[in-house]
Amino acid sequence: MTLPILYSLRRCPYAMRARIGILLAKQPVMLRDIVMKNIPAEMIAVSPKATVPVLVLADSTVIDESIDIMLWALQQSDPSNLLVKESTDALPTMLNLIHRNDNEFVESLEKYKVAARYHDIAEVFYRNQCEIFITDLEGRLTSSEYLMSDKPCLADYALLPFVRQFSRVDRKWYLHSPYTNIQRWLNTHYQNPLFSKAMKKYPQWLDNHESVLIGVDETKKAI
Repeated sequence: MTLPILYSLRRCPYAMRARIGILLAKQPVMLRDIVMKNIPAEMIAVSPKATVPVLVLADSTVIDESIDIMLWALQQSDPSNLLVKESTDALPTMLNLIHRNDNEFVESLEKYKVAARYHDIAEVFYRNQCEIFITDLEGRLTSSEYLMSDKPCLADYALLPFVRQFSRVDRKWYLHSPYTNIQRWLNTHYQNPLFSKAMKKYPQWLDNHESVLIGVDETKKAI
């Protein structure tokens, strides 16, 4: 059987999101770890925008948006019910939250990261912009363990890579910030073995052209 191919970059939050979705769904794929300074021609040929993640299915269908990769994987198999299928309102609510993350929070986050890197006086301004969304998440986590209930859902894992980045920009400030629920939520994710699997370092695909199998059900074969 020909397995899907996933072009990925270890530290890219979008690629991390895709890997998490695949691992959660226990969908076997062949991972090709790349670096953006040397993008494989094979990847550009199927996705000219040349950004990760890119998933190429066995029938040559290309999925090159991270949230679409998560949805594809969970539609194949959703053992933890992350799509909350019993609720017709759940998926639209989650997708709206993810849309806000991707189209509002991420823009401020990128500016915050750059300002912090160069000690720009605008750092606090952009952090404050990020806090609009972070405050919303903090409020959601006041009444439940996760963003929508006491069980994790698609939104929790889709937002994890980006909230993680926010927490690392100014670690000292973050640890003394009032966002104790965010801190608890992140620590819970970090303690989940899934996180270390999603962040595992693999050899660069262009070095040897050997893909790495991930997403196999642990009851059948180790990831």
